[in-house]
Amino acid sequence: MRNQGLFFPTSSRFIFSLQRALSEAIGDLIRTIRDPEKPNTLEELEVVTESCVEVQEINEEDYLVIIRFTPTVPHCSLATLIGLCLRVKLQRCLPFKHKLEIYISEGTHSTEEDINKQINDKERVAAAMENPNLREIVEQCVLEPD
Repeated sequence: MRNQGLFFPTSSRFIFSLQRALSEAIGDLIRTIRDPEKPNTLEELEVVTESCVEVQEINEEDYLVIIRFTPTVPHCSLATLIGLCLRVKLQRCLPFKHKLEIYISEGTHSTEEDINKQINDKERVAAAMENPNLREIVEQCVLEPD
């Protein structure tokens, strides 16, 4: 029985370390996404930062990944497209079971609620990716740099 008390804190530290490592790896994946309009990455424009990624354990095999990004201006017309790029990149690259939630940082966009709904709606995301013009833009944005 005494070992159970010792096991839990170690387990909690391990889970925290794993979540932090996953957050860092996810940050590395999204920082190289290119802005749809400018010749910069989302990291260079400070749309995504190290602190915008949160990973929570749902159970032993599943994780909740939350991304909060900050558009460059409160009326950014490409915020939905940026959210779509984040979603596509992570859906393709994350090697573990996950639920993905992407949000605009609170108070940083004039229509953040509407955009948050769009980029977290599977049907809308699928429909957007069926559009060849949008798909081409997304593919260019998520393309890994040489």
